[in-house]
Amino acid sequence: MREYLLTLCITAAVTYLLTGPVRKFAIVAGAMPEIRARDVHREPTPRLGGIAMFFGLCAGLLVADHLTNLSTLFEKSNEPRALLSGAALIWLIGVLDDKFEIDALIKLGGQMIAAGVMVMQGLTILWLPIPGVGSVALTQWQGTLLTVALVVITINAVNFVDGLDGLAAGMVCIAATAFFLYAYRIWYSYGIEAAAPATLFAAILMGMCLGFLPHNMHPARIFMGDSGSMLIGLVLAAGAISVTGQVDPDALKLFAGSEKEAVHQTVPVYIPLLLPLTIIAVPAADLILAIVRRTWRGQSPFAADRGHLHHRLLEIGHSHSRAVLIMYFWSALIAFGALAYSVNSASMWIVLGVVFLSTIGLVLLLLPRFTPRAPRWAEAFVPPRYRRRRASEEAEAAEAPESAAETDVQAAEGPRGPVSEDRTPVAAGVSGVNGASAVGPRARLADRSRPR
Repeated sequence: MREYLLTLCITAAVTYLLTGPVRKFAIVAGAMPEIRARDVHREPTPRLGGIAMFFGLCAGLLVADHLTNLSTLFEKSNEPRALLSGAALIWLIGVLDDKFEIDALIKLGGQMIAAGVMVMQGLTILWLPIPGVGSVALTQWQGTLLTVALVVITINAVNFVDGLDGLAAGMVCIAATAFFLYAYRIWYSYGIEAAAPATLFAAILMGMCLGFLPHNMHPARIFMGDSGSMLIGLVLAAGAISVTGQVDPDALKLFAGSEKEAVHQTVPVYIPLLLPLTIIAVPAADLILAIVRRTWRGQSPFAADRGHLHHRLLEIGHSHSRAVLIMYFWSALIAFGALAYSVNSASMWIVLGVVFLSTIGLVLLLLPRFTPRAPRWAEAFVPPRYRRRRASEEAEAAEAPESAAETDVQAAEGPRGPVSEDRTPVAAGVSGVNGASAVGPRARLADRSRPR
């Protein structure tokens, strides 16, 4: 455990320290695209944050290769090298897209090639645990197609959810934490060495996300871009493939009695293995809904819009930070709920706890739809927005627009009469130090306060 934690800390430190210089490089390189109709931020923000995350990945693998216990992993398995090869290719495609915005079909082809590179080096699905049937061995072509499909789905699911500051990095970090706990349990408790690569991948992925999050939280100073979102999606898929297709369920020694009973006993174990359907269920659901929505409208499945789950949370009335926290909550509930169920499926407390937390999540989700009013005796203990407005306050609110208009007229005339037309007005909106405004004046953009 100590070596995994050391690898995690080194990865996070390298990612965090490199993100600042990468931000300056992105500004100089011009990787600051204009704000699009589907964007939420108000000013151009540099991308290419995936550069720092990739070097964090390289640092984590390099450190793990020189540690006593983890070094044997590189000698017995070729999976870390397969991950590095696929990650380098997908990262290069993402960097080109962040700078030049390449075509979506070209990116899709690059994702398939990156997955094929990992398959060629041994990171592939060899068999599938299917409830009611058992372990089913796959042919080479079946394993290759399934591996490529899982990689492409995971990459695009993470890429689609990357729409708010800190959203993708936080959700993937939550998923990686649950996945690390599960893979470490298989490796340590059952003594299965084949789960060690997946445990290492999850630790490195946690470090990449934790190191980048301080720079990406709202208001974000840099975005990870496609070079980061596709990279962390590929690393998450690699861990899922390593556990699902490389660990033999027979080695878990859970089979007892007939084959049917043994399959039922191991069903909780299969649940976290079928990644990313459980651990990144929220991004996967967003991906499916986006494809259905765009196809129904006659658009391309890759056409961008403002119909994602995080956009809908903003339209309901949630703030930027609250929408991100709600997405964090649901991701953690699904990921850790599946993890707890895999440990002890016979406990009803786990099911009741998940149902109770789901109810709380629904209340928080629909909270902006309701405006509760506290009784008179409790108004002193609640924020002003929950207090009842008195008749005098409503009358003052009605008179406020008229008084505001008079004040504007007086301010325009000034204390010494009307302002002369030949006087040069003082420029407003001097750039600050947040985001892209640190290198130039704020861009003149249309009012985007209302969703389109």
